[in-house]
Amino acid sequence: MNSSAPGKGSPAFLLTQVGTHAAQAFAKRIAALSVTPAHAGILRMLKMHSPLSQRELAAKLGIHASRLVAILDEMEEGGLAVREPSATDRRVYLLRITEKGLETLREIGLLYQAHNAAITAALSDGERETLTSLLERIAADQGLVPGVHPGYQSLPAKVHSRRKADTS
Repeated sequence: MNSSAPGKGSPAFLLTQVGTHAAQAFAKRIAALSVTPAHAGILRMLKMHSPLSQRELAAKLGIHASRLVAILDEMEEGGLAVREPSATDRRVYLLRITEKGLETLREIGLLYQAHNAAITAALSDGERETLTSLLERIAADQGLVPGVHPGYQSLPAKVHSRRKADTS
């Protein structure tokens, strides 16, 4: 293995190369639905855990709650999610996926299946299983949270938003 330059034989480079390509290709696939990968991940999280406070969602994604505000504004404006004041704490907004959000998530799921098949088309079923197992081991060893894309941690801080992050 050539350790002096990234490329052939360098697992870290190849993981980055394929990962970046896969992320960009997925973003292109779902753009037709007027959503971003960040929206898709949040919809998935809201489907599994609704209702959630903004702070709870931020904790699950591993980011500061204020970074979510602009994304949640976009999602609310698109009818994908709603924020409702908590009945027990007026400082807290609870997030819930809408029917439109659920339908969009179903469409994202279909696009994801096609995306996954395209990205792994060069592999047999057994090779896909082996690759998945190996990548899961690497992700666990690196301390990555299963099912949460680390890209949430690099989202820019909110710019201007009509809502504040909740304080709970």
